[in-house]
Order: sequence, then C-alpha cells, then structure tokens
Amino acid sequence: MVQAWYYNDADPSDGREPHQYTPNRSVTLDQLAQVGVLQWTIDVTKPGYLETVDRISQERAYKNRDEITISKEALPNYDEKLKIFFTEHIHEDEEIRFILEGSGYFDIRSPGDRWIRIACEAGDMIILPAGMYHRFTLDTKNYLKAMRLFKEDPKWTPLNRSSETDVNPYRKDYLASFAQPAAALFAGEI
Repeated sequence: MVQAWYYNDADPSDGREPHQYTPNRSVTLDQLAQVGVLQWTIDVTKPGYLETVDRISQERAYKNRDEITISKEALPNYDEKLKIFFTEHIHEDEEIRFILEGSGYFDIRSPGDRWIRIACEAGDMIILPAGMYHRFTLDTKNYLKAMRLFKEDPKWTPLNRSSETDVNPYRKDYLASFAQPAAALFAGEI
C-alpha cells in the first residue's frame, strides 16, 4: 500500500534512499487526496487484476497504455533517464502509473512547496494531476516495471520547473483546484 512522508532534504544519502526524518513525519492518504493524488492498491498476484485496471481506465477515460521496465539491463540510457525522471517537472496530462513489479518513489510538492515522498510497490496505482510538480526515482532495489496509462496518445513530455511552468495554464489550474484549497491541511508543515 502507498505510504508517504515529508522528504528530508538535509539527508545527504543517495536519492534512492527513503530520506525520512527521525521520527518519521508521515503524510496521510487523505492529505494526498486533498492535493489531487489518487491511489489504488490492486493485488497483481490474483487472476483478473487487469479487470480492475480496465474498470478504472473506463471510468477515467484512459484510452491507451504501455509498459516500461526501469532497470540497468532493460532501459536504454538508464543513468541519463533516471536523471531526467528525477528532475522536478510538470505534465499537461495526468501521470498514471500502475506498478506491476518492483518499487520506487514519486516525490510531489506540498502546498507549502515541501517535498513529499510517496513509496509505491507492486500493485499500487497512482495518479498525479496535470500541473503538479513532481519527480520520480527508483528505490535501492533499482527495478520497477509499470503500466503507464493515458487519456489519449502517450505523452511523456516533462516541462521542467521554471518561471514559465509557474505560469503554465495547467499549473494555474492545479493550484486553484487542489493546492490552494488544501493549504490549510498542510498549515503545520515543517
């Protein structure tokens, strides 16, 4: 099941480490939902799990999907791709990932612009709304296989954080729809 916590920027270890505070400063699934992050846990070991994915896809109008395996052996330009994934960015579409095998971290920005780390493993489906600043990295297992779902044709174009993305219409819509209304839930941010 998806777990989330505030990311400890002061931790000098590799980005694939958990980067938790001591004690951990967890973020609830309700808080994630308030900033637009949706999640499901679907048991990939049970026959018929794809029927659940199909139902969610139909309800949310996802028309296309593909799969990606992120490992040194499977992904061309692995090191370069990991750097790209870990660069803070937004998309003009939702980012939908269903983890089939392995595990990794999605980091999102809170309403107070703090990093929140979301740990995902096999069976977790996560949806990040268009316009939300985020990044991705593997954990120390260095392996993830995921299904990517799309409303239309697959789009992977990240818009790296800049003064231009701060005024992007999708970013403005995200702030008005989620971040600003949820700010009170995060008022005590560290």
